Amino acid sequence: MSRRLPPLYALRAFEAAARHSSFTRAAEELSITQSAVSRHIRTLEEHFACRLFHRSGRNLQLTESARLLLPGIREGFTALERACNTLRAEDDILRMKAPSTLTMRWLLARLSRFRHLQPGNEVQLTSAWMDVDSVDFNDEPFDCAVLLGNGHFPPDWEASYLFPEELIPVGAPTLRGDQPWDVERLSNTELLHPTPDRRDWRNWLERMGLAEQVSLKGGQVFDTLELGMIAAARGYGVSMGDLLMVAEDVAQGRLSLPWPTAVASGECYYLVWPKTRPGGERMRRLSDFLQNEVRSMELPDVVHLS
Repeated sequence: MSRRLPPLYALRAFEAAARHSSFTRAAEELSITQSAVSRHIRTLEEHFACRLFHRSGRNLQLTESARLLLPGIREGFTALERACNTLRAEDDILRMKAPSTLTMRWLLARLSRFRHLQPGNEVQLTSAWMDVDSVDFNDEPFDCAVLLGNGHFPPDWEASYLFPEELIPVGAPTLRGDQPWDVERLSNTELLHPTPDRRDWRNWLERMGLAEQVSLKGGQVFDTLELGMIAAARGYGVSMGDLLMVAEDVAQGRLSLPWPTAVASGECYYLVWPKTRPGGERMRRLSDFLQNEVRSMELPDVVHLS
């Protein structure tokens, strides 16, 4: 038995108007006129024989019927987008999401080398600030992502281990000098916090048994490891950094490690992608390449605490 459904474009106009509470903003999003949105809404109201919106002054509000309809419409468009994403026309491009500090300190150079060594394997990288690394492959336009996490990912994802996060204090090249670093010197130093909740310094100090001796109060607070490490390199204090991501800067004298003990945070970086997404072989080639890049790196000679 055939079922008569309203036009897809009318449903899309309804969803946009409901989300924005505005015909005008819905029209701007859909690149059509406001009168076209109004016509699409009237088409639906005629189809369902009920009102979907009513106005209260300048406010556009959903009717009870519209509130019942909206969740199913949104779920339907999400399912359609998910299905269409599996058959993208530009299947020669991998779209990747990655944290901003990892992008600048490590990933960008590796992807450039990957494209040079393997022509035709294009990776389109989007750098994003994320307080907690995450990706939604259903709603975001990415084929893969590099995330910091504990390895517990959804069962329909592939996850390829890259390297552990190891926290270590970093400072200006001249900071280490001849004077040894001890608890007293660390307590009298400006601590730069690359996370608003100061979790990186707290983690390191606790693992070192120094949490009761070094105060976390005061000190400049930043949003990312990158900003903290830049401030440290310019002599504004000592920041927490990631061992692998500062390795090249330490080797080239742009940063120093005043207290050369690296503490494993318990989280690691992974390349992840949906199992059902086309291009699995290209994902594995990229994964193998990044893993080889990690293995080929020379890390500073430090004490490691797991």
